[in-house]
Amino acid sequence: MAALCESFTLCGLGPSSGVGLDGGLLALEPGPDHDHVLLTDRGRTATLFKVSDQKPLGCWSAKHGQIITCPVVCNFETHEYIAVHDDKVLRIWKNTDVNLDKVFKATLSADVYRIHSLPKGGPVVLFKGGGVRTLDVLLEAPQQEIENIISDEVIKWSEAFMEHQQPVLIFATEKDGDSFVYVQKLKMNDLHKYKLEQQELSKPLSFTAYIKNQIITLLCLSSNDSVYKFLIPLQQNTEEEEQILPRSLLLNLSVSGSVLKGTSFVVLDKDHIAVLGSLATAGEESKECLTIWNTKFQTLQTSKELPLGTSGQIWCYEKKFFFTHGKVLTVVMYKCETSSLAAAVGKLKDSQAPDVSSFVDWNTLGDEELVISFQSQQSVALKPESGMTLRSKKNTVAKVQPDTLSVGQLLLNLKDASTTVFENELRQVMSKGQMPDFQATIGCVVTALINRCKANPKYYPRNFLLQIVQNQDLSYSLCPDLMVVALEKKDLHLLQICLQRFPDIPEEITYACLRAFLSISDAYLQRIDLNLESVICYLDIEFNNKEVKTEIVENGFSTELEQDIWETKITKKPHVTSDGESCPVGPQKAALLNAVLHSAYSETFLLPHLKNLPAQQAVLFLRYLYYLYVKCSEKINTTLPGTCPPTVNQIMDWLCLLLDAQFSVMVMLPEAKELLSKLHKFVRAQVRFYSELNKIEGSLRELQRLNHQKDPHTYSIEVLELI
Repeated sequence: MAALCESFTLCGLGPSSGVGLDGGLLALEPGPDHDHVLLTDRGRTATLFKVSDQKPLGCWSAKHGQIITCPVVCNFETHEYIAVHDDKVLRIWKNTDVNLDKVFKATLSADVYRIHSLPKGGPVVLFKGGGVRTLDVLLEAPQQEIENIISDEVIKWSEAFMEHQQPVLIFATEKDGDSFVYVQKLKMNDLHKYKLEQQELSKPLSFTAYIKNQIITLLCLSSNDSVYKFLIPLQQNTEEEEQILPRSLLLNLSVSGSVLKGTSFVVLDKDHIAVLGSLATAGEESKECLTIWNTKFQTLQTSKELPLGTSGQIWCYEKKFFFTHGKVLTVVMYKCETSSLAAAVGKLKDSQAPDVSSFVDWNTLGDEELVISFQSQQSVALKPESGMTLRSKKNTVAKVQPDTLSVGQLLLNLKDASTTVFENELRQVMSKGQMPDFQATIGCVVTALINRCKANPKYYPRNFLLQIVQNQDLSYSLCPDLMVVALEKKDLHLLQICLQRFPDIPEEITYACLRAFLSISDAYLQRIDLNLESVICYLDIEFNNKEVKTEIVENGFSTELEQDIWETKITKKPHVTSDGESCPVGPQKAALLNAVLHSAYSETFLLPHLKNLPAQQAVLFLRYLYYLYVKCSEKINTTLPGTCPPTVNQIMDWLCLLLDAQFSVMVMLPEAKELLSKLHKFVRAQVRFYSELNKIEGSLRELQRLNHQKDPHTYSIEVLELI
């Protein structure tokens, strides 16, 4: 959901405004601070404004007869300002400078179109002939020859990004009604040219772009009242001089018989754009307005009439819109929230929603938005082939051939199939690893299996689910009911793997797993096959009638003692720390608790759940955390041996969290009193030890400095006294 919030006037634009913006606004650029903007007028003045105070912080003007020909920008690395007047004269100054005639000046050999300043890449200069230079390279030789790339084409728009720590520049040109796009990676001197697909009766009015995952998404506002999308991959293997970029319709700017004649637009997030233009209705006078559209659901979210008229240009910076309204520069704040269908059609969750078909053009939705319901209150997001629309289950089964079935349709058809056929078909779907959105498909497969488990309590494909989770990069959000069913079935191995692999498990589920692990007896756990790699190196574990004791010594070597107990019965003793503290749980439960320690969580959301942990389970968990903490402290590097054991930071975080949640209970329990006393003494000893280390820190640094100054090839023995 998107909404327009309060608005205010930043400054006047007329001769009486007092800030020099009497020639009309040329551009608005971000200033050196997030609350600052740089305004460049169409004459000879640049002004720095503090937005929150609506007051100018500085104003600089070129001499009479000189004209600033491209927007003034800020060099974010040096906090200097850069301007070009009369197309070729470059000026650079600081905030303390007053007279532009006395600041740094360089005359260039070619006309400048635009300067783009990147926060971590420095300023990039684009010339009208298509040549590109970084400011540093340009200042080394201002009169260097600039190549002419675009011949008779005229640049209409440009933008710059940082991608993988290198500047990327994109600019659009026009020639004889055709539009072209150039993409240049500066460090690699890599230039690609594209021709934009367009209709004969429409022409581009405005462009904007953003970059993500090595793909530039170029959006174009067209004269036929539509917004189109072009995808440009940065990684290009083709040697073609000019490629044609296909376009796809992103949005039609029409609603309820009215059409928005857009003049400029900006991207707000992945689902929203803002368009400035005139809303025309048949038989009525058109009205200029600012609008926000949801591209995901093809809806107009909000609008604001602008009766005093605008210049047709809009800028967006720090959640604020900037545009001229009459003779003032107006600022309008906005907010955007996560897009949902209910929000898009203006209906709350508990309201009676009308038929949404009149609001949404389903044919123009992105592929990922197509949804097919499996049952009531259960849906799975799919990506079928482009152009496929929603249809009823009856029509799908009747009209679509098996070779062309989408994943969702296939799962619907298999709903009543036998278990063998059902699982075999799902395995075939999973075998198609190169299909688009493979991970979403796997999520659909897992959801289908879980749905069948819910419908038939006797059915539970444990091995199949375990294989999927172990071999695929899944997440909790792709199959949210998987861990819930695993908890019901007490599938501890699957829960362990999910806790280790899923990055987005809700705190409620993490707590449910913790409570389940603590409540199950060690005798029951010995019969279950679990992954014990995280505990194998610091606990004694029996394997196939053999007791393997592994000890990690300080120099990195390990020793293994194996004792055959085929004929001799040996009672396994719990592993003991250096201070005599034994592990309070068996290796299987320790491995499960380690999986919980590895899971990501938010303290704010997990703490309320931990307060509900039964007292005996809380004490047991605290004993295990204390055991791990002491075990970590036995080694100099405070690291437990083994594969993916808990880190000392994870142990300490959970210790603190558990004590915060259960402290009032702990102090009342007699069995916890001794444990808290031990923990207090151990932590106090640790603090004293590190305090002593801090006292000799300066001497150790001096020793390190002396060693660096000596010849490393000279052998010597020295005795240093630490006083």
